[in-house]
Amino acid sequence: MGKKVIIKEELIDVAVKINATIVEFDKPYDRPYFEERYKGKKNLILVAYVDNQPAGYMVSYDRNNNDSFYCWMAGVDPNFRRLGLLKELMEYLNNWAKANGYKKIIIKTRNNRREMLSFLVKAGFNFTEIQAQPLVEDNRILLEKIIS
Repeated sequence: MGKKVIIKEELIDVAVKINATIVEFDKPYDRPYFEERYKGKKNLILVAYVDNQPAGYMVSYDRNNNDSFYCWMAGVDPNFRRLGLLKELMEYLNNWAKANGYKKIIIKTRNNRREMLSFLVKAGFNFTEIQAQPLVEDNRILLEKIIS
């Protein structure tokens, strides 16, 4: 029998706890770091639960005050990967953004985040810009997806 997955809008504290499990990030971020990003902006904090355990998160906000919604940070606890959680989080974000009048989702990742780049391409995102860094593998890749 498969694991029960639920996506919920949640408080930032749960996302912060999951963030601390993401090995790819240079360091875990604390609550004030997260809150400073979306303070005063329309935001959406999602948590994926697997069998009632918080397993993945996504923090998005209205960064540009236009028709786009910015997916700022997302991650899945390594113990819960390969269950499709990022896909479910992204689908929730897409539906929420559409219902709230947004036309596209934008996201930024790094050149060395190959799994994320692959996921985003498969999910219908298009490359829009590259922000060069001293090391090419650290280049920032900007992508967007027209909301369906």
